[in-house]
Amino acid sequence: MASMISLEELHLYHKIDRDIFSRLVTKFNRDPAESLLVMALWLWLEDKNYPNIVVKMVGLSDALVGALANEAVLCLKCLESNPPRAAAGIPLTAALMERDISLQMFTQNRFSAITGMKNFLNNICCHIFTDILQHVLPPAGANSQANLNHPLVGAITVVPTPMSSTGFSAGGLLWDWQPADDHGASEDDRTMFLTFSRGFPVLEEEVKELFTELFGDCVESVQMETVPSSEQPLYARMVLRSVTFVDRMLKGRRISKFRVNGKHIWARKYERRDQ
Repeated sequence: MASMISLEELHLYHKIDRDIFSRLVTKFNRDPAESLLVMALWLWLEDKNYPNIVVKMVGLSDALVGALANEAVLCLKCLESNPPRAAAGIPLTAALMERDISLQMFTQNRFSAITGMKNFLNNICCHIFTDILQHVLPPAGANSQANLNHPLVGAITVVPTPMSSTGFSAGGLLWDWQPADDHGASEDDRTMFLTFSRGFPVLEEEVKELFTELFGDCVESVQMETVPSSEQPLYARMVLRSVTFVDRMLKGRRISKFRVNGKHIWARKYERRDQ
């Protein structure tokens, strides 16, 4: 059985992350929801082999930390499909990491980044920063949850946890966590919406063969539009095995065009209508 740790121990383990987040929202008075996403972005980058980003910020001046946060916001804008002007870049972030990194990287890996950031946000940030948020958000009762919102991820719910709590597993997500690429990715995160041209019927087998030939073993399932036998399906939903295949298919575009046996297939990221 995995041992349990207290919230105080969890805070100690994430002390450096908490120090930087506190500077963002208390010293710089930055937007709390945006700051949560900035921290989730940095943690996701650390998981993607850009190590010790947050640690390197500890000794930096307030001006530099603020400038790095501004560059992180530019990255968030790219993920919102609202890219900054072409001349914008993130030179301070690249210098800090001592690695090549650009806004284009976020555009090209949009859905992988969003899924990974949501995972860090929900499993890490919304647990280790709750007491800090209580000091900067309008009072709503000592035990009331905080409801924030950001256009990239929608509603963010932060539930205060008593310091005496020992409900965290030392072997679980919150302690020395190393998420896989698709950890926390829902089926919707991995689903593409395909459309076909009227008069050029596409078969389910052709869809699977096309994308398997192009991207390897990427297709988990294909659900064609349900139509009478005398009609052709005009759309389909394709569930992929990994959210990384979504980015590989779109290459930073909203819609990608494919061709199979002389017939066109248009692919875009699936979005539920109720969202």
